[in-house]
Amino acid sequence: MVESAPATPVAAAAAPAAASQPAQQGQRNVVVLATGGTIAGAGASAMNSATYSAAKVPVDKLLAGLPELSKVAQVRGEQVFQIASESFTNDNLLVLAKRVSALVKQPDVDGVVITHGTDTLAETAYFLSLTVHTNKPIVVVGSMRPGTALSADGALNLVNAVSVAASKDAEGKGVVVTMNDEIQTARDVNKDVNIKTSAFQSQWGPLGMVVEGKNYWFRAPVKRHTMQSEFNIDSITSLPAVEVVYSYGNVPRTAIDAFVGTGAKAIVHAGTGNGSVADRIVPALQEARSKGVQVIRSARVPYGFVLRNAEQPDDKYDWVVAHDLRPEKARLLAALALTKTNDPKEIQRIFWEY
Repeated sequence: MVESAPATPVAAAAAPAAASQPAQQGQRNVVVLATGGTIAGAGASAMNSATYSAAKVPVDKLLAGLPELSKVAQVRGEQVFQIASESFTNDNLLVLAKRVSALVKQPDVDGVVITHGTDTLAETAYFLSLTVHTNKPIVVVGSMRPGTALSADGALNLVNAVSVAASKDAEGKGVVVTMNDEIQTARDVNKDVNIKTSAFQSQWGPLGMVVEGKNYWFRAPVKRHTMQSEFNIDSITSLPAVEVVYSYGNVPRTAIDAFVGTGAKAIVHAGTGNGSVADRIVPALQEARSKGVQVIRSARVPYGFVLRNAEQPDDKYDWVVAHDLRPEKARLLAALALTKTNDPKEIQRIFWEY
């Protein structure tokens, strides 16, 4: 949802366990990592569903307001950040992923839930799916309305997220997003609407649904993730600079030149249609490539995928295509790829496989 309120400063490190629900016999253990966002937001009145302050409610109050969780799992919470998600940085991603990685190694943790603002929720979920090595369920969840609003969606979304994280049938399926009763794979899901609870969609469809605490699965992800990934957050300390350039009618080369000048290691070009590149932009991208900057051709079109050597001769120009990844997710995969290689053929292989 809209997350335009000023962000609360980022916590220096994950706080200790902030809240827990009483255990029931045989329950699985789930840790909720809170990062802020609308699910922790508050409006001035119950009528405010689109105007509110994000990242206001701490995790202990969030969990205490859901006594139903005690019937689902043994739950404890940690406050990692308290920020609106549009303010997330690469450093935030690294801190969060390292904390998730540490938790899933603990034998007393069966699953992890991350509460997150919706604006960059899909990016964070995808980054976790690429970098955290585990078969344990990792679920990212948010809400489109603050908890103070009429018909707020956060409470059910969070209960569903804990339910999925505590489920053995969710093991090995990678990082998922639970919103609006649907279970979506982190790779495919995106925020497509900003004022509806059905905001998160995938062009390939959800993996399944959560109905009254029970998971119903209909498909499984086929791209590499978590345990099959060649990227491991435990050995990543920083991410190279990868920037996104958006195309439109009359677009100048200014942004490309600026990013190259400030040290970008790769540029994701969000082209029109099938990743098209304007005639006056082609030379700018060619010059960037000649200076060692990787060029990834993506599309601003939300559905479909970019075909290699269609619209542009990618082989000739030594460019990479983003396949069906949107520009913001292509940025993350490109950054991780650059921690391993500068060979565009290898980077293209990575884009096909992930």
